[in-house]
Amino acid sequence: MADIFDKKKRSEIMSKISGKNTKPELIIRKALFAEGYRYRLHRKDLPGNPDMVFPSRKKVIFINGCFWHGHNCKKAALPTTHREFWEKKLNGNKERDKRNLVKLKAMGWKNLVIWQCQIKKSTLETQIDKIKAFLGNE
Repeated sequence: MADIFDKKKRSEIMSKISGKNTKPELIIRKALFAEGYRYRLHRKDLPGNPDMVFPSRKKVIFINGCFWHGHNCKKAALPTTHREFWEKKLNGNKERDKRNLVKLKAMGWKNLVIWQCQIKKSTLETQIDKIKAFLGNE
């Protein structure tokens, strides 16, 4: 199926997609804050600039968009146009993510990845419980 937008309009749309403070990220942050957790955001001194950092626990959380990070779900379907470009781009993102997780582990940090498709009203409580278990009690 051909793109419904011309090249210029598609480029404009794609350039406005933010890598920080996304809707899934804000939902998780708000829920954790309400539970009493405090955290730092997007620390640039850590590999991958984790979305949420819990320094005293040496734990980080990444909240990944399914498309941009190549999750195995229907939200991550490759576009039919410029397929070769997108395969290269998204595979590169996945490789970078793997390298960053290895670096974090080597630095003594534990990580948790939450996928965009896992954050729905019906499953939000489950995700928060998963995060609380990951963070443990301190």
